[in-house]
Amino acid sequence: MEEKSFTDISLRPLDLLDIDAFMEWVVDDKVAHFCTWEPYTSKEDGINFIRNIVLPHQWFRAICIDNMPIGSITVTPNSGSGDRCRGELGYVLAYKYWGKGIGTHAVKMVAETIFDELPHLERLEALVDVENVASQRVLEKAGFKREGVLRKYMIIKGSTRDMVIFSLLCTDSKT
Repeated sequence: MEEKSFTDISLRPLDLLDIDAFMEWVVDDKVAHFCTWEPYTSKEDGINFIRNIVLPHQWFRAICIDNMPIGSITVTPNSGSGDRCRGELGYVLAYKYWGKGIGTHAVKMVAETIFDELPHLERLEALVDVENVASQRVLEKAGFKREGVLRKYMIIKGSTRDMVIFSLLCTDSKT
């Protein structure tokens, strides 16, 4: 793949017409390795996920090159009265686009606008498996602060995992 400039990268809503592009990353074992979900085994599962999870989601975007989805990025606001000020960032990128700065650029794009788009948020968090060093670097390069390790925090694919928590505050300077 030829290197793309960051001006070719955009974020937009993912919809059912994107199913073929979506399937390229959700069937990949390497992409799903650090995720809570198993690789998809059918297009029907992908369609159901887009219909039932993506479309009703408040902030779910496709990461695109030339408007073609190559991954996704989400911000999920908390809904409890005591934690409404926080949201969780999640992202995934097709394997062939790893290591090119695209994930970092997409996270920066979200960081620059999310506190204006969702003004009740004061804190954006991301949880990353301790072994997923590349994803930790993405967050650090995008201006997130590493706060610490949450030991035995999540069960992923049957194994209890330590997670690194990162945050970005609405008061942090723009990267």
